[in-house]
Amino acid sequence: MINIGPETLDRTVKQLVDSGEASIEEAYAIFAGYRLVIEIDAEYFEREDGQIALVTLVSLASRVFHGGVYVEGCEGTPLLLPLPLGETIEDAVIACGGRTDQAPTDVPRIRIGSACSRRAPFHIRVVFDGWRGGIVPADFADTLSHVDRPPAMPLAPVLAASIAVAEAFEYVRTKSPTVGHFPAGMSLWTPHERNWLTATDAGPVLSVLPEKLWLIGLGHVGQAYLWCLGLLPYDPSAPLQLVLQDTDVIGPSTPSTSILSNMSMVGHRKTREMAAWAERRGFRTAITERLFDADFCVASADPSVALCGLDNIPGRRALDKVGFGLVIEAGLGSRHDDFRSLRVHTLPGRRTADEIWKDAPATDAEHVPDEYKRLKAAGLLDQCGMTTLAGKAVGAAFVGCSAAAIAISELLRFLHGDGLNESIDLDLRAADHRSASPSKVEMTGFNPGFVFARQPGLP
Repeated sequence: MINIGPETLDRTVKQLVDSGEASIEEAYAIFAGYRLVIEIDAEYFEREDGQIALVTLVSLASRVFHGGVYVEGCEGTPLLLPLPLGETIEDAVIACGGRTDQAPTDVPRIRIGSACSRRAPFHIRVVFDGWRGGIVPADFADTLSHVDRPPAMPLAPVLAASIAVAEAFEYVRTKSPTVGHFPAGMSLWTPHERNWLTATDAGPVLSVLPEKLWLIGLGHVGQAYLWCLGLLPYDPSAPLQLVLQDTDVIGPSTPSTSILSNMSMVGHRKTREMAAWAERRGFRTAITERLFDADFCVASADPSVALCGLDNIPGRRALDKVGFGLVIEAGLGSRHDDFRSLRVHTLPGRRTADEIWKDAPATDAEHVPDEYKRLKAAGLLDQCGMTTLAGKAVGAAFVGCSAAAIAISELLRFLHGDGLNESIDLDLRAADHRSASPSKVEMTGFNPGFVFARQPGLP
């Protein structure tokens, strides 16, 4: 029996309910039929960027494809990544919610590797090189998929995997014959450019990484920040120092959108669980469990850079008032028709936080979906529960992971001498039609602090 309530409804399943396509029971049954196969060339098992793409694909897809995410041929390969996911790729796949038993043959497929013949109506490949990441049809001849190239910047395969899961989800939802038949992606080094597949500037090898960061909000986007940071090549002798801020506990619906949450964490504080994960990764952490607002004040010894994953306007409006030298914020769409959209902001900018985030309009009770009205009439929800459930955001983990990869890349670009973007807008249904607005704020005197990155090929 499905537990129906504001804190229990799967946030991605909620899309079908809010759009009027299905009742809650029907929506869960539909998602139970979603299955996916991930295939990977043997040589990519031996590469860190190939493994990053794989574990990110499994972690994101398992939250959408409830019928199973199958990975072919991963037995016995050592895990090269610093994430606390076990000793082998098979351990990591299972820890991320995947399956390694016999894969079905009649389901969508995502490939990590070189071009091949199509084996299913939906069959795409993730591709990544330098700071570029995206997807192409399985039989598309590209110039990025060569195993003799240097490893990609770690967030490029994260972005590629996020876009791939978004595309696979769009296919199972719509069965459109055009989905999966066109390239889609971007360069995290030059996000404004459209020619990501053929661009000659692949971006620099990471040489420095942020030394200290403050993470505000540890839900959908905040956990995606941690996932991305965990994949960066920190030297164990110079670990990332984190301050983690949140006031919430993990609820039954949290794992549907938050990449580091699982049902065993339900009822536990987000700060404690995320700090434990970060410590297992090798980072140093401090936590604060007070509300973030304009009364907050950053001390001189605190991190000067904040990554914000808040979904409330009062908190966002305080971001440029508490003393951070740089804030990078990622916001996501929340309705059934815009949840695949994202926007990244950097502050300071030409507009203040008050100007960017106006007061939210009052919720119109007439817009409560019919399904929630039916549940109230049946006595399964009261008036408050109906309104609260209707107001909960629709979300999908692959959107937050895309946003986090883009947001953290802004900071990495800044550390490597490039300018910031004041905002980046993107919809995963049309990733190539994004916009990026360069910041006009002078930041040359700001030093956020850095440590040197572990170089490729070193332990």
